Amino acid sequence: MAHEIQLKYGCNPNQKPSRIFFEGGELPLEVVNGRPGYINFLDALNSWQLVSELKKATGMPAAASFKHVSPAGAAIGNPLTDVLRRIYFVPMDMELSPLACAYARARGADRMSSFGDFIALSDVCDVPTAQLIRHEVSDGVIAPGYTDEALAILKEKRKGGYNIIRIDPDYVPDEIERKQVFGITFEQGRQALEINNEMISNVVTENKTLTDAQKRDLLVALITLKYTQSNSVCYVKDGQAIGVGAGQQSRIHCTRLAGGKADNWHLRQHEKVLNLPFREDLGRPDRDNAIDVYISEDWEDVLGEGNWQRLFTERPEPLTREEKRAYLDTVTDVALGSDAFFPFSDNIERAHRSGVTCIAEPGGSIRDDLVIEKCNEYGIAMAFTGIRLFHH
Repeated sequence: MAHEIQLKYGCNPNQKPSRIFFEGGELPLEVVNGRPGYINFLDALNSWQLVSELKKATGMPAAASFKHVSPAGAAIGNPLTDVLRRIYFVPMDMELSPLACAYARARGADRMSSFGDFIALSDVCDVPTAQLIRHEVSDGVIAPGYTDEALAILKEKRKGGYNIIRIDPDYVPDEIERKQVFGITFEQGRQALEINNEMISNVVTENKTLTDAQKRDLLVALITLKYTQSNSVCYVKDGQAIGVGAGQQSRIHCTRLAGGKADNWHLRQHEKVLNLPFREDLGRPDRDNAIDVYISEDWEDVLGEGNWQRLFTERPEPLTREEKRAYLDTVTDVALGSDAFFPFSDNIERAHRSGVTCIAEPGGSIRDDLVIEKCNEYGIAMAFTGIRLFHH
């Protein structure tokens, strides 16, 4: 361990000099391989906190896929269905550990946003997880350790320059944290709030029932939000974030953004999408981009004459707006978390269209009664946490 690590530059190439250092002695981490940058370390340290808390809250291995200091995806290690293996590009015969399942889910939540991600793993990186990482475009990974074989696999990425960080899992930071903005030092108590089932015990709607699976998914949503740039909203299904809306000034725009991502995740599992006749020489990023456009309103950009030939062996039929709506109308059991209260019931309307059946939000709006009334209309169970989770 070192007292400081010199960085190539800060957020941008003109911001020099740049370093990370630890006034209390040695840094609680080491660079095993590569040369991580300023933003890499911001992603690494935020994402490590997220997966550590997910592991503590659920007892299961967890992983996160971070981009620009917000999670594109986060998940616990529930097994993958055959359909999820297909949309996450995981071979059917590949044996997966719970940790590998967690990363496949985290990466697969929003594959467009995860391109070039920084990965966090709650447990020692094993071979199956390293094999998944090997085939994805990624900047680096942080974990409490790596098996020898997994480390050898990861060191082959990016011509030997892949960023690999090992962190001390027992490290606990000081209770007070500081940062500088425009030469002025800000100081606050660290956000050490523990998110657990007690936080979602105040169910304020007519539907008072939260199943164990719903409670788990609400915890995943709230812990994810704790490390997402605000305003933020998170949709969760089966232990994985499927839509994260970060850094929006308007709550409804945040709900729409995250809901659109959640809808896209579901539509990737539509039969038409699963059976798209891609050319064999088409790489994963190009497939991801083609799918993203195919299920959007701009589908002609990939199906128009002169375009589809670059992607497919034959021209697929469009996925119509009516087909998409019919498919999404079958979606249910989605959980939704918000880092601050919903000021208007339009957020509930939008959440309902994406299959949301349970919600956790702080409460405290002067229109809480209207928000609760809208939840009651759709039979949604909503818990008021009483706690805001802004992160900047």
